[in-house]
Amino acid sequence: MARIIAVSNQKGGVGKTTTAVNLGASLAAGDQRVLLVDLDPQGNASTGSGVDKNNLTATSCEVLLGEVSISDAIIDAEAAGYHLIPANSDLTAAEVRLMQELGRETKLRAALETVQDRYDFILIDCPPTINMLTLNAMTAADGVLVPVQCEFYALEGLSSLLETIRQVRNSVNHKLEIEGLLRTMYDPRNRLSTDVSTQLAEHFADTIYSAIIPRNVRLAEAPSFGVPVLKHAPRSRGSMAYLALASEVMQRRQAVAA
Repeated sequence: MARIIAVSNQKGGVGKTTTAVNLGASLAAGDQRVLLVDLDPQGNASTGSGVDKNNLTATSCEVLLGEVSISDAIIDAEAAGYHLIPANSDLTAAEVRLMQELGRETKLRAALETVQDRYDFILIDCPPTINMLTLNAMTAADGVLVPVQCEFYALEGLSSLLETIRQVRNSVNHKLEIEGLLRTMYDPRNRLSTDVSTQLAEHFADTIYSAIIPRNVRLAEAPSFGVPVLKHAPRSRGSMAYLALASEVMQRRQAVAA
């Protein structure tokens, strides 16, 4: 049975989609069966997985609205090494229509339950905001992975996100927990970056990952080639960092299972 992880932070530009794509590829490289669900109308996770978001027959939009079965929306993102439910701007319309439906926050959970036994991990790339799409992801998830940029405004909005997680846990998903906090865009040459990293480690000692994602040219340019950094530059610092993260994610799951 897959562990479902929502990758979320309502603050944009923190490496959310980069983490969803590259963690997915790194888990797949570790012989894990992975499904990545693109739940961001920007569709960047789809593009970064080598999929043309403007030429799709079925997306997460149709899945949420019940217009196609989830199995019909899953495609093999061969360039990335995992399965994908893609997304594009149509997803914005889905959010509007969901607001009018009963049980609107449980649509994704109901769909994923039918394929959960096919995978070891299901990752959900959330939009950079707290909306009905994000609520669907958190309602379906076992845990929320929070990428946090190692810069001055790192903690801005973090308390709000943690409060949202608490509210979802107390209402529609009692099993939801913080999967972990991931430090991203780390530059050891920058004093502020190291200070923020230290503060995060002190405040969230129980949940923060040891793996730290550095600022890395190869990591930044990989999406333009439509592949994860593991395929683009396997020996780069960015690739090594996400492989380390994947190892931690798998170890934590094994510890919970034990």
